[in-house]
Amino acid sequence: MNVVAPAPVNLQNVMSEYDVPLFITVFGLLCLGIVMVASSSLHLADRQMGQPLFYLIRQLIFAAIGLCAGYATTKISLKVWQRYGLHLFVLGLLLLVAVLIPGIGKMVNGSYRWIPLGIFNLQVSELVKLFTIIYLAGYLVRHEKTVQCEVKGFLLPMLLLSIAGILLLLEPDFGSTVVMFATTMGMMFLGGARLKPFYLMIAIAAVCLGLLILISPYRMARAISFMDPWKDQFGRGYQLTQALIAFGQGDWLGVGLGNSVQKIFYLPEAHTDFLISVLAEELGVVAVFGVIIAYGVIVWRCFRVGALAEQVDMRFQAFIGYGVGLWLGLQGFINLGVNMGLLPTKGLTLPLMSYGGSSLVMTCIAMGLVFRAHDEIRQHQQQEQKDCKKWVCA
Repeated sequence: MNVVAPAPVNLQNVMSEYDVPLFITVFGLLCLGIVMVASSSLHLADRQMGQPLFYLIRQLIFAAIGLCAGYATTKISLKVWQRYGLHLFVLGLLLLVAVLIPGIGKMVNGSYRWIPLGIFNLQVSELVKLFTIIYLAGYLVRHEKTVQCEVKGFLLPMLLLSIAGILLLLEPDFGSTVVMFATTMGMMFLGGARLKPFYLMIAIAAVCLGLLILISPYRMARAISFMDPWKDQFGRGYQLTQALIAFGQGDWLGVGLGNSVQKIFYLPEAHTDFLISVLAEELGVVAVFGVIIAYGVIVWRCFRVGALAEQVDMRFQAFIGYGVGLWLGLQGFINLGVNMGLLPTKGLTLPLMSYGGSSLVMTCIAMGLVFRAHDEIRQHQQQEQKDCKKWVCA
């Protein structure tokens, strides 16, 4: 009987020890976000808190916590996350219930999205989006054949995610619901789900989201004002028109860092949801294109990790890469689209850049998972190379 040795793997041409382009891009956006939070929040912080650097200091603290949390995540085996994925998702559901309980959840701008924890407010939806990716990645690995061959394999996770979606809508948090379901559908598609139930679910989701807009006066108002914000520029279209004015004033190269006029009490939420508008005014449309390219690099590198993981049959790592790439890409696209007037106004932060502790820390942890997946693939390939050398020497 002839035994054939496995073909040698040239790892040097496959992947390096660290994903340098991804790290540089993530760190660059994080630093740019801190600069823009400082620039866009000085006047607001001085008026509200009597301390111009209030939001900047908090963002620096959150960035430090996020970087430490992300680094710690790279030291934890993804097997641990896979093992406790369902537990984390159930925890997320419990937190979504807790945030709706009077006395536990905190209302801000008419929405119950935060649980006060003393020195900061925890935005539960950010945890849920991350926990959903981890849970679904594990589910797609455990039930690969069922998902690909049977309708129930597709419907079971969608049922659980529908519960999370309903709880998010009760806050209400329409934007996070859209991001979560779009990310879920993308992961299910990449997991090989049957197309008929997949298309049916997309149709049902589209109808439900449409109905939610029709039956909710404030959502309908946002949709109408988005199509023609100048019709009511001092009412429903105020925020969008101010954002568009910022883009117009910035032109190609901007008016200079710190010189924005719109951030001085004209543009609401300038340091959170509409940070990119201030960036466009101060640094120009060229800088906005740079940010768009940076998010494209993040999505590309995350999907690259997913593709490399699939090549060596590490499916959980693959779905982590795909899921994080879809999540950050979709949320970034929606935020940029809202700022540019391409999409109705939604309360979604720009990942890694907008002010917000929960969003920043969870995004750093998500990137830590991707870096860990990259490292585990590299270790696996190194082991394959060692095995190949043993065969050759034998």
